[in-house]
Amino acid sequence: MRIFNLSMECYPVAKVGGLADVVGALPKYLNKIEGIEASVVMPWYNKPFVHDHQFEIIFDGWIHQHDQTFQVQVMKERSKSLGFDLYLVKIPGLLDRDNPYGYWDESQQFLAFQHGVLHWLTAMQIRPDILHCHDYHTGLVPFMVEHCPEFSFLKGVKTIGTIHNGEYQGQMRWDIAKYFPWFDGGKWGLLDWNGYINPLATMIKCCHAFNAVSGGYMDELFQSFRGLESLVQQEYAKAYGIINGIDTEVWDSETDDFLDFNYGKEDASTGKWKNKKQLCEEYNLNPDLPLFSFIGRFAGEKGADFLPEIVSKSIQQTQGSLNIIVLGSGDKNIENELSELSYLYSNFALDVGYKEFLSHKIYASSDFLLMPSRVEPCGLNQMYAMRYGTIPIVRYTGGLRDTVQDISTGGSGINFGEASATAAVEAMHRGLQIYHVEGLMPKLVQSNMSFDFSWEKSAQLYLDLYRK
Repeated sequence: MRIFNLSMECYPVAKVGGLADVVGALPKYLNKIEGIEASVVMPWYNKPFVHDHQFEIIFDGWIHQHDQTFQVQVMKERSKSLGFDLYLVKIPGLLDRDNPYGYWDESQQFLAFQHGVLHWLTAMQIRPDILHCHDYHTGLVPFMVEHCPEFSFLKGVKTIGTIHNGEYQGQMRWDIAKYFPWFDGGKWGLLDWNGYINPLATMIKCCHAFNAVSGGYMDELFQSFRGLESLVQQEYAKAYGIINGIDTEVWDSETDDFLDFNYGKEDASTGKWKNKKQLCEEYNLNPDLPLFSFIGRFAGEKGADFLPEIVSKSIQQTQGSLNIIVLGSGDKNIENELSELSYLYSNFALDVGYKEFLSHKIYASSDFLLMPSRVEPCGLNQMYAMRYGTIPIVRYTGGLRDTVQDISTGGSGINFGEASATAAVEAMHRGLQIYHVEGLMPKLVQSNMSFDFSWEKSAQLYLDLYRK
């Protein structure tokens, strides 16, 4: 079975969020199953990975969009270093930039990527068994395969759509339709949702099956989906929930090159203490205090706007008997508020930006990880934390509900229900009580490190869906 994963991100080529981690791991684990050939197709970016690896041009052609003509080059990585074939699509003027997102012509960028991929497959007579489309950026592919005559060679190819985050749907005005490959105007309703082209809605309408990245999140989408509730209810027969896994070869405390001190389950308490001591020295924190952390985007859906209040309240209410470290970037107002607090409180450290190496160190050093998310389709951070023996403190929503059970019910995490700073701080107080119970933390650390969040199980569930 030949599977092409279409995505704007893939770790370690280009990463903005969890989408990259999933796309960088799923095909690798699928390829360990006999008879499966999974690959990734993504845009070319001006990134270190691209310059540090050798690629060969396997296709060079042209696409026409309205009154514009664009060159399309497809490059294949020579060494298969990621455990799967990696294809980069380069379109000078559109897909030749530094980053995946943030440009004024994003809609045309994403459209050109999808057009370019299908043009290449058609021109080279490559007919995969599955086109796996990740998020709205590739959500028009199922429509184009079936309803654009230019790609008639691909008509009937099975398409799977994965919703990594339904908050983002790619809505665009209808004037962008002039850049589409020609399609029968009678099919316009498959593109339309409330007077706009909505690629995520189109994906749901046109794909053969779609899934959310956890069962809990799929359940939530039926009730709250930013206006698409009635659509997903209508298409319920082809809806699935498949929890993400994590790449346990990358996230392994015994072999992780990013860590100052490696450790396994048996010596976890000692290993975590050594890493914590080193990290605290780097950020002028007291290693004898429990360490709480937050890693992620400064965005409302992540509950990051609660962070300034969480930091202030938790430090004040505990008379400074804890440390907090935050790694992330995003909303500038949140960044500025946190920056001011880092000068005010000596036991709060802030590092702004995306730093993969530092995230590994923080997971290994922390006693607790905070995830006060309003929306969390799956969440990978809680799995990374548990893999490294850290206790997650999470809001009970989406994939967090599926993966973190409260210590009071036999689990190894702390849950809270309300999306607020107050609820998060109350959960942190519970964490402090647990921290000071003699002999309890080592047991929880070992318990968390025993959970199996590897991709083997999730990859098999995707394979079952492909076969179905």
